[in-house]
Amino acid sequence: MSDESRAAFFDGTAEHYDDDTFHASVAAALVEPLPPAPDLVLDVATGTGFAAYAALQLKPARVLAVDLSPAMVARAEAKAPAQDPDGRIEWRVGPAVPMPAEDHSADVVLCASSLHFLGAVAFADWLRVLKPGGRLAFSVVSGARFKPSGPFAEFVPKDLTFPLDEAGAAALAKDFVDVSAQTFTADDGERVRSVFVVHATAP
Repeated sequence: MSDESRAAFFDGTAEHYDDDTFHASVAAALVEPLPPAPDLVLDVATGTGFAAYAALQLKPARVLAVDLSPAMVARAEAKAPAQDPDGRIEWRVGPAVPMPAEDHSADVVLCASSLHFLGAVAFADWLRVLKPGGRLAFSVVSGARFKPSGPFAEFVPKDLTFPLDEAGAAALAKDFVDVSAQTFTADDGERVRSVFVVHATAP
């Protein structure tokens, strides 16, 4: 499937993406344990920017947030005057894998609520862009819960097996060290949702 088709699909979901507060909760859980004051944070497949904005609490020098969808990036950037008055986040439209970053240039890589659209190929790119000792934080859906169907299924790569438990989630980061995985659950009063939140370190 072409990047243009993918971008058009996600453009169509951008208007109401922020209505789902689960994404913001996942982003906060990814960022919370990370060390402060990184020079460069990369937000992979930023969507409307939940993880990029959450990363600002780390007091980074710079955040680069990339997404294939122009509509998603536009909605993310529209929040910048209120949420990023210092202009630390750079927004960019384009493929998030490979990230437009130099090898071993990033202190932190974030990927919130997007790995199931990127596939296993993302891990090699994250190793490429992270400094040795740099931190990776990503969320991944449960294979027991995630059952894509219809047109949506066409956007899910076939190279990634979705984990059934925390051990399986941690195993996705097999080329990293100090890997931990936890189940993150949120109840908005209407339904209970959960994903695996994984933290790891580049060797």
